[in-house]
Amino acid sequence: MTMAEPAAPATGKAGELQTRVIVGVLLIGAALAAGYFGGVALWLLVILMALGIMSEWARLTGRQDNRLLSMYALSVPLAIMSPWAAGPSFLALGLIFGSAMFVAVFDRSLKLAAGVIYAGLPALAILYLREIEDGILVMLWTLALVWATDIGAYFSGRTIGGPKLAPTFSPNKTWAGLIGGVVLTAAVSYMLHLYWGLPLYLVLLSLPLAVLAQMGDLFESWLKRKAGVKDSGTIFPGHGGVMDRLDGLIPVAPVVALVMLVNSLLALA
Repeated sequence: MTMAEPAAPATGKAGELQTRVIVGVLLIGAALAAGYFGGVALWLLVILMALGIMSEWARLTGRQDNRLLSMYALSVPLAIMSPWAAGPSFLALGLIFGSAMFVAVFDRSLKLAAGVIYAGLPALAILYLREIEDGILVMLWTLALVWATDIGAYFSGRTIGGPKLAPTFSPNKTWAGLIGGVVLTAAVSYMLHLYWGLPLYLVLLSLPLAVLAQMGDLFESWLKRKAGVKDSGTIFPGHGGVMDRLDGLIPVAPVVALVMLVNSLLALA
């Protein structure tokens, strides 16, 4: 009996990995379906994403007392982003910063107000990307590069190991993982270029964006380390919270949206 006991942790790890894979596939499927249909379906998914991020941000920054206030304030620009209102517009952008200012005044702290921007900008960016020309492709690429960065970093980091990327607050991240994530992201982007016509400049842009996605991951790890928690939440079995799943997308989506906006303005000039 005692000789069989050490096998239990391995079984537990296998079950945890299986749960992680199943939940991950379901989340990717939901994101792709909402992205394909766009409109109300994508807007509703984005609302859930942004409010989930806001709630977890309040917890991680110790501003739990005014968590609901920040979520109500964020709901104003999120509502304006709907297909029945102004959509992903400059009005919505202004309201995000206006809501952040309101929260800062009421909460007497910039911590919670920063969360309104942290949650609101990627929401606006995703909806904007879906509406531009070739929006489905650009949005798919944006999601794919974040997923590829995570997957490449996870497997190359576990396989190769080596020097730590940020040992003080994220001991599992390695330089090998960062390089593996960038390489896989470049490969996925190039495949989208070959078979779906993704512009070559976006393929090249995927390299710094993969690094940015990892920086988003590290930033969230720093927040969790300061808060003394392992995960930002518990909503997704095997994955943690909303921020745990979207930490790379949060900085990447606004940058991609800005690049596409500048590109469209230059085309009109």
